[in-house]
Amino acid sequence: MSRESNQANDIDVDLRQLFASLARHWRRIALVTALVTIAAFLFAWSATPHYRAETRILIETRESPFTRANPAADADRPLLDQEGITSQVQVIASSDILKKVAADLNLASRREFNPSADMSLVKRLFVGAGLLRDPAEVPAEERVLSAFREKLKVYNVERSRVIVIEFSSVDPQLAAAVPNALAQAYFAVQQSAKLQSNTDATEWLQPEIANLSQRVKEAEAEVADYRAQSDLLIGQNNSVLATQQLSELSSELSRVRANRSAAEANAQSLRNGIQSGASLDSMPEVLSSPLIQRLREREVELKAQIADLSVSLLGNHPRLRALNSQLNDLEGQIRAEARKVLTGLETEARTAAAREASLISDLEQLKQVSARADDEQVELRALEREAAAQRQLLESYLTRYREAVSRGEGNYLPADARVFSTAVPPVEPYFPKVLPITIAAFVTSLLLMILITLAQELFSGRAMRPAGSHFYAVDDLAMPAQGGAVPALAPLGDLSIGHAVAALAAGNTKRALFLSPEGDESVAASVLVAREVADSGKRVLLLDLTTTGAASKPMLDGQERKGITNLLAAEAQFTDVIHADFYSEAHIIPAGTADPERAMRAAERLPIIMRSLASAYDLVVVECGPAEAASLERLEGDTTTVMLAVIDPEDPSVVEAANALEEAGYKDVVKVSPIGYRPTDVAGHRSAA
Repeated sequence: MSRESNQANDIDVDLRQLFASLARHWRRIALVTALVTIAAFLFAWSATPHYRAETRILIETRESPFTRANPAADADRPLLDQEGITSQVQVIASSDILKKVAADLNLASRREFNPSADMSLVKRLFVGAGLLRDPAEVPAEERVLSAFREKLKVYNVERSRVIVIEFSSVDPQLAAAVPNALAQAYFAVQQSAKLQSNTDATEWLQPEIANLSQRVKEAEAEVADYRAQSDLLIGQNNSVLATQQLSELSSELSRVRANRSAAEANAQSLRNGIQSGASLDSMPEVLSSPLIQRLREREVELKAQIADLSVSLLGNHPRLRALNSQLNDLEGQIRAEARKVLTGLETEARTAAAREASLISDLEQLKQVSARADDEQVELRALEREAAAQRQLLESYLTRYREAVSRGEGNYLPADARVFSTAVPPVEPYFPKVLPITIAAFVTSLLLMILITLAQELFSGRAMRPAGSHFYAVDDLAMPAQGGAVPALAPLGDLSIGHAVAALAAGNTKRALFLSPEGDESVAASVLVAREVADSGKRVLLLDLTTTGAASKPMLDGQERKGITNLLAAEAQFTDVIHADFYSEAHIIPAGTADPERAMRAAERLPIIMRSLASAYDLVVVECGPAEAASLERLEGDTTTVMLAVIDPEDPSVVEAANALEEAGYKDVVKVSPIGYRPTDVAGHRSAA
C-alpha cells in the first residue's frame, strides 16, 4: 500500500563532490596533458618549416597624360569597380598564368610539387586498396598545378584596389620568387591583351576610315551641288544674299519714309508761314537757304544805313527813300525765295513718296525670294550637318588609328597595375611555431581533461544531491529528513502474484517497493512481479537492496556483478551496474561488490538514483528485504506502491512488519504471496521461480 511522501524533487550540484573528482583523478589528467603536450612539441619540432611571402599589386591607371591624344577623355575614364577587382584576382589565379610561372620556375622538378614523392604509409595503403587515386597516374602538369593552388592565396584587400599574392613553400627563396613571377606574368597578360586589342582596333579602323572618307566626299559634294542649284549666294556674315538684301532694303525703306515725312512736315510748316504772312526767320528751311541768308544780310545793312542817315537827313530825303525802296524789294525777294524753298520741299516730298512706293514693291519681291531661300537654307544646313558629322567622325577615327599605330610600333602599352610591395625571402618560417603550438596543446588538453572529468562526475550522478536536504542515520541507511508528502496510488488489497502483475501492468505505478520480513525466502514475490510485468511489454528494472543479494543472484545465475553499492561508492556508472535478467525482459541492478560502509556514506544520492531510474523505466521494483518501514521514505516518489511479500501471514515477523508500516503512515498494506504461483513461459526464456 502507499502513502504521501515528504521527499523533495529538486536536486543540486554538489560542488565539493564535483571538484573533488579533479583531485581524485589528477594523475590521469596530468598524464594525458603531458602526453599530448610532448606529442605536440615533438610534432612542431620535427615538422618541416614552411615560409610565406607576399607581393602586393595596386590597380591604377598607368597611362601618362602626355602620351594620349585626348588626356581629358582618359581622365574621365573610371577605374575598375569592386567586381572588376575581383575579376582581376581570378585572372591572376588562372590556370594559364600558373602554368606559365610553373614552367618558368621549373616547379615540376621540386619534391614539394610531386605528391607521389613523399607519400605516407597510410596514404600508400589507401592507394593500394584503391580508396585513393595514385598520384603517379596523374599527369605531371596537373599534379604541379594542384600543389601550386594549395600553396597559393590571391585575394583583394577589403575596400581597396590592392591585390595580395601570397605563396608558401619550404624554400624561402621560392616563396618570394613565385609571387613576383606571378605579378610579372599578370602584367604580361595585361599588356598582351592590350596589344591584341590595339591590333584588332587598327585592323577594324583601316576599312572604316576608307569607307568614311568616301562618305565625307559624297556629303560635301551634295552640299556644293545643292548650293549651286538653289542659287543660295552667301553674302556678308555668312548669310544668304537674298536675306541680306531684304534686310538692307528694309533699312532703306525706313530711311525713305522718314525723309518723306520730314519733307512733308517742313513744306506744310513753310506753307502755313507764307500764307499767314508771318516772319520767316524762325523757319529752319528758310534760314538754311544761302540766298535768303545773303538777302537778310543785305537787309541788315540797309537798315543800318537808314538808321545812320536818319540822324542827319529828313525822312523824305531822296537818299532815305531810295534805301527804304530797296529794303521793301528785299522783303519781297525773301518771300519769293521762301516760295521757291517751299516748292523744293514739296518736290522732295513727292520724290520720297515715289521712292517709298518703289521700295515697297521691291521689298515684296525680296520677301518671296527670301522665303524660298530660307526653305532651301534648311535643307542645305541638314546636308552640311551630315557632312560635318561624317567629317568629325573621320577625324576621330584618323586620330585613334594614328595613336593605335604609333603605340603598336612603339610597343607602349602599360598595364593598369603596379607592384608597390615586392616579395622578399622570409627569414623566419610561419609554420611550425614550436612554443605557441606546445602551449596551445598543453592548455587545450588540460581544459579538455578537466571538462571530461567533470562531465563524467555529473553524468554518473555522484555530484548530485537533493536540494536543501539534511541526513541522519536510520538502521543501515541514511535517510533525508524532509517535510511534505507525495500522494500514493489507491490501495490494491491482498493480492496474488497474478493480480499484482495485472494491476501494475495496467496502472500508472512508477515504483513498487517490496518488504520481505521473512527473509530471503519471500523475495521471490518481487522477482516474479518484475519478470511478469516486463514480459507484458513494460520496461521494468529490479533494484536489489538486500544485504545478501537474494533477489538478483537467481536472475544472474548466481554471478556477482557490479551493482548499487558500486554506484553509490562512485566505482561505476549506470551503464556498468544495469544488467539483463537471464530469464525475462527485465533489467536488474544487483547488490554489488563494493564495500557497503563506503556505499552507505553516499546514501544521500539514493533518491537521485531512484528519480533517474523512474524516468528511464516504466516500473522500478525495489526489493528492500527485511528493512524497517522508516527506511522506505527515501525510496518513494510520485505514484509509489508499497507491497509486503509474505509466505505465512501468521508469522510474527510479518505481523510486526505490517504494524510497523501502519505506524509509519502506510495504511492498507498490500500483501503479495508467491505461494502457488506458476510463472508464465515466454519465448526465448525459461521459467525460473
